Amino acid sequence: MSSSCCSCFAPSCRACPEAGLSRRGFLAAAAGAALAPSATLGAANPSDRQKPIQQPLKVQPVLVYEFYKRREATSWRPWGGILTEQDLAQEKERIGGELKAMTASAKFPLDIRPLATARTVDEAAALAEGDQDTTVLYGAGGNQKVLETLIAPNRWNLLFLRHRSGPAYLWYEIADPRLLRKTGDERTQAGLGVDDVVVDSHAEIAMRLRGLYGLKNTLGKRIVAVGGAGGWGAGGKKAPEIARNLWKMEIVNVPYPDLGERIKRARANDALVRRCAAEADRYLKQKGTTLETKRDFLPKSFLLTEVFRDLLDEYKTDALTINQCMGTIMGMSETTACLPLSLLNDDGYMAFCESDFVVIPSGVLLRYISGKPVFLNDPTHPHDGVVTMAHCTAPRKNDGERIDPARILTHYESDYGASPKVEFRKGTPMTVIDPDFASKRWLGFLSEVIGNPFLNICRSQVDVAIKGNTAKLVEEMRGFHWMACHGDYVKETGYALRKAGVDWLTV
Repeated sequence: MSSSCCSCFAPSCRACPEAGLSRRGFLAAAAGAALAPSATLGAANPSDRQKPIQQPLKVQPVLVYEFYKRREATSWRPWGGILTEQDLAQEKERIGGELKAMTASAKFPLDIRPLATARTVDEAAALAEGDQDTTVLYGAGGNQKVLETLIAPNRWNLLFLRHRSGPAYLWYEIADPRLLRKTGDERTQAGLGVDDVVVDSHAEIAMRLRGLYGLKNTLGKRIVAVGGAGGWGAGGKKAPEIARNLWKMEIVNVPYPDLGERIKRARANDALVRRCAAEADRYLKQKGTTLETKRDFLPKSFLLTEVFRDLLDEYKTDALTINQCMGTIMGMSETTACLPLSLLNDDGYMAFCESDFVVIPSGVLLRYISGKPVFLNDPTHPHDGVVTMAHCTAPRKNDGERIDPARILTHYESDYGASPKVEFRKGTPMTVIDPDFASKRWLGFLSEVIGNPFLNICRSQVDVAIKGNTAKLVEEMRGFHWMACHGDYVKETGYALRKAGVDWLTV
């Protein structure tokens, strides 16, 4: 009964999990003895655990240029400041320094290959056969066919042009009319669009690369779905199918009977039980942490966290979601999934409640783009420039480093278990994403934290000021759940979505 945290609890508000075991899940369930070491958490050493997965974005920079010979009484050279070998050497050094500075400040994994040059179609064709994810073309000069050969439609491409940052580039003049539009009015160049052209700014290059890094790591993501994959409401019935087809996600279904057996084995491990009790004690000693639920829920929450970590180890992934988190898991674990999901998100994993694959792809994408934990939330009705976002599974390490203060309460709807009421830092910018049910057009906006109310709703509650048109936001809202994180990543998200074929609307 994967319900939203709305209060109606009507059957129409619940997504139906996909029943059925994957082949992998069937083999795991059948091999009970083989599961015992994992389910009793032999990995007492954290270094033996599955690490958060970060695939670096592989980038090949290519300088395209040409030298021209003087011819009397005729035009013999086009625009551009790369005229001699000395000019070329200086430009290569300039690009190298800019790429080095950009990589040092990027704060996400980049694999920048050595700068290559291309003057001929053969040289371009060899470079186009490389294993890079992205080719960054420096359009100093050269033949149009060389550029077209380098722009492989099966990868992401960027075109950098100089206006004031160095010697003027030929393609600063003609990138749009000749390369993109082929001297016509329609842009027909496959693999390169107007959003892929950058003038002077390596910060703009870095912004696009960050979006592409997020997209690379989202496409094909393997995610464990305890209780099966679902989608919120009537509109979300096809969400798992869309996640598989559009986002190429590999959803590994783990049935609840399997989870129940894992929890039983974990409870039978006395050493593990003691370790989880000690971890719960350490958690409560963190500055800004207060306990306002039964203490017995805490060690059980840490035990459930270790069971979840076992699943991540077994399936070699860093992403997990829980279906039927409003009921089924409580009886099995004698706590709620709220705190375990919060803990996993703080540790760099991706852990989502409700198994809502309408919003989960946005959480994976935003987690990679931002490098910070994300907050899957129930939105409210925007008004007067403000909207409240709430859920019971908020992370505490929202800036990726510091632990935010939190009261550990019960899960609101059940008044059971352990759920953090996180105090978001006022004045902090937050990126907010509202995915539509069909993954055809997502809505996004920048906001600012202005308050942490304590209403009779999900425990972690944050009021944010909308940096945009509130009326437009109300008019354009789609889907249900939202995704949010600290920082401004609106541009990066929009760029990545357009590459995935999803429209992006900001307010």
